[in-house]
Amino acid sequence: MGLIAHASTKTLSDTQKEQRWADQIIDTLFDGEPIWLEVDNLKFLAIEMQASAGNTGRAAIVVHGIGIHPNWEQVVRPLRVGLTEHGWNTLSIQMPILLNDADSFDYAPLLDEVSVRIDAAIDYLKEQGQKELVIIAHSMGATMTMRYTEDNLNTAIQSLVLIGMQGGDQTVYDNAEALKNIQMPVLDLYGSEDLPGVIDFSERKSQAAINNPKFQQIEVYGANHFFDGFENELVDIVGKWLDNNRS
Repeated sequence: MGLIAHASTKTLSDTQKEQRWADQIIDTLFDGEPIWLEVDNLKFLAIEMQASAGNTGRAAIVVHGIGIHPNWEQVVRPLRVGLTEHGWNTLSIQMPILLNDADSFDYAPLLDEVSVRIDAAIDYLKEQGQKELVIIAHSMGATMTMRYTEDNLNTAIQSLVLIGMQGGDQTVYDNAEALKNIQMPVLDLYGSEDLPGVIDFSERKSQAAINNPKFQQIEVYGANHFFDGFENELVDIVGKWLDNNRS
């Protein structure tokens, strides 16, 4: 297994941190297979896992939040592993990241680097024969996904699950404005103990999506931003929603 290739001079992501994450993941990975996706001369890690029932022709791209990796123990790993029991192949991808002390506003320039990574994941899954594609994204990953979707309204992605998506002055992108332009099925999922920027933004999101009959908002009572202690409920809600919103 190779390591991350010499990075493009155009990327602002901390590729050394990406490589450290990749080394740790590959050394300890139990569920799934590490693969490398490539954009120009940048390779980035993804973790692929087949549905328990075998290749079902449908796959979920899992997009993590700020500063972490595609096997993170909160939200990301429970979903990328648990959804295989719901008939989904999963591909959890490394998104652009910064140093640990970076805040969400520091990520604004990195939003320009999101599309190529998601498109690389889509291309890979299509090559594997996956025909039904969805994105499941958490926190900053949800913001990155909104930016991607608004920039690619003709994307092959057929539905979105957005978990703990912030808004207002807590985010680097106007997610509500982006929701106005999206007509595919969208699940806006958050906990009653989530971050203020998530909870206070819930009404604005639902109003922004008022013309999308396939938009649904679910609040999980007692859950925090990372669904600590609610991992089973998280997977169950997402799995059932995906089943009920297939094209």
